[in-house]
Amino acid sequence: MSAPQSPVDWSETPDPHAVRPRRTGAWDVLRAVVCAFGLFSLGYWGYLAWPYPLPALFFIVGAPLFAAVVWFFFRSPRSPVETDIVGKTIVEVALVVAAGAAWVSIGHPVVGLVFIVVAAVSGVVQFRREAR
Repeated sequence: MSAPQSPVDWSETPDPHAVRPRRTGAWDVLRAVVCAFGLFSLGYWGYLAWPYPLPALFFIVGAPLFAAVVWFFFRSPRSPVETDIVGKTIVEVALVVAAGAAWVSIGHPVVGLVFIVVAAVSGVVQFRREAR
């Protein structure tokens, strides 16, 4: 039987001020680049696909903003909406396909296909890392 712990005994409690550095690897950098390029793709699509200024400005700002909000609510690590792995997969696939389709619709199918393949590889690696 162990002795009761006193309220001032901090020997077994981790130090709340100790900062453990977060390791950033190549996959994390690739993931950030894929996300940024996806948002850029949607904005660029809005610029080229719609007549400027009025409808284009809504799509230049609105499409990437909508994608970012959907990603935040359903896919981000700090998402306020609890989503299982299937829901996260559906959201990520929809966003990646939307960005790839944007390139196809403005006449650059190779860029769209390469983006979808790179994003798919990045997503598979990320999901495998999250499953651990």
